[in-house]
Amino acid sequence: MDGTVVRNTGSHYVVELDENKGEINCKIKGNFRIKGIRTTNPVAVGDRVEVGEPGPDGTAFIVAIRQRKNYIIRRASNLSKESHIIAANIDQALLVVSLVDPPTSTTFIDRFLATAEAYSVPALIAINKIDLLSGEEDAELLDAVSYLYRSIGYGVFALSAKTGEGLDELREALRGKVTLFSGNSGVGKSSLINDLIPGLDLKTAAISTAHGTGMHTTTFSEMFAMPGGGCIIDTPGVRGFGTVDFDRHEVAHYFPEIFERSADCRFNNCTHTCEPGCAVLAAVDASEIAASRYASYLSILDDADEGKYREGYK
Repeated sequence: MDGTVVRNTGSHYVVELDENKGEINCKIKGNFRIKGIRTTNPVAVGDRVEVGEPGPDGTAFIVAIRQRKNYIIRRASNLSKESHIIAANIDQALLVVSLVDPPTSTTFIDRFLATAEAYSVPALIAINKIDLLSGEEDAELLDAVSYLYRSIGYGVFALSAKTGEGLDELREALRGKVTLFSGNSGVGKSSLINDLIPGLDLKTAAISTAHGTGMHTTTFSEMFAMPGGGCIIDTPGVRGFGTVDFDRHEVAHYFPEIFERSADCRFNNCTHTCEPGCAVLAAVDASEIAASRYASYLSILDDADEGKYREGYK
């Protein structure tokens, strides 16, 4: 029997079987691994899988994973080279951010976008909680962040899950597509999904008053069908986004504006850090490449340094 993984709780999987045969709880054997990919979760939401016949308790084993169209990975922790597959077989990824309560750092945004570029997944940005913005300074911040990422080529949606402002435009961008939702804890991701899928009623939580950060409400990844076509893959909120297996000489490829300028560098193997005749450094100095984006590029180069992370278990 074939189907699609629609929920991953960490201990078991829920597979929606083809031909409207319903859902079935599944497990994997302890030695189940995919050749060439070392991850904490060999099976991810969105995977097309083959399952065996269910046992007496109604649970079946996943016996094979079909060829993936794509997948996207993040580092499992800052102290390990282990990685975690966020989702598989997706059409696009939506990063939900907020500028206040809590603010999302541009470093986090850039790391997510670079990872999406690395795995050839189109990315969009939803700036939520615009109802909390007030005054000229907040308006200028919203305009600046929106302009920065739109000028690079990313779709940016300014919206409010609370008031509904901007939701129609986003809903149209998601129609008919499998979209991964990700973001820091507390940015309103669950509230936004509740707006897009009426009646779903995902649990939401308030921001921690002690630390000004979000508290996890989604505890596992799950796929939901959208009215009118398309699916949303909801994922637990994350506070950091570690990059995985980026070659130092390829990091610039994942920053479109840096990659474009790198064609004019004097040296083909320029790392855009200190080399003479570097067109990227000149563009940063001239404010033609945002300083925040260049700082994010350097932070990923730092990730790629050998020995920064201890070797994971093999």
